[in-house]
Amino acid sequence: MPALERGLRGRLDRSVREARDIAEAGARAVLEQLGVGEANPPAHLTTEQKELRRKLRIHGRQLGDLRDGTTAVQELDRLLEEVAYEHWHRMLFARFLAENNLLMHSGHGVPIPVTLEECQELAAGDGARDGWELAARFASKMLPQIFRPDSPVFLVELPPEHQQRLEKLLADLPVDVFIASDSLGWVNQFWQAKRKDEINKSEVK
Repeated sequence: MPALERGLRGRLDRSVREARDIAEAGARAVLEQLGVGEANPPAHLTTEQKELRRKLRIHGRQLGDLRDGTTAVQELDRLLEEVAYEHWHRMLFARFLAENNLLMHSGHGVPIPVTLEECQELAAGDGARDGWELAARFASKMLPQIFRPDSPVFLVELPPEHQQRLEKLLADLPVDVFIASDSLGWVNQFWQAKRKDEINKSEVK
């Protein structure tokens, strides 16, 4: 497979950076709606949402978010980053797999390759919101060492407006991006670039 052409590399860079901004904004919105950082669960939460909030707080502390022992208020930084990272990259890996005929549906016992278009057709019957959600599920099953099936971050649903923008970003990238030999390495570098830029700016100040 050829390496990623320079023009496509620049396009991928812009898309990944934008995806990080969108995914983090969506993650912040849903975590704040669940009151994950607050001392007590908001009154509007259902029993299931309260349980999800509890799991997310525990997971956040495991990631390194600090809980104030006096007020019980908890940081969200690391949890927010993980929710954004996992949701975007699960979709991204799903398209990588699909474009290389490696995205597998094993619902009938024998794994068969499926396209993103076929995922859209199968979504309703498999209880998925849409084709992207189903494709992401398939990717998770194929890559459990990357996307841990027991992680509470996948119980979180990004707000529709953020989810749809991520889907469009991903759908707009040309096929050549996903069949280049070095694309995954560039994706990781571009995702981390924003954080590095922020660190560099803070050091300059």
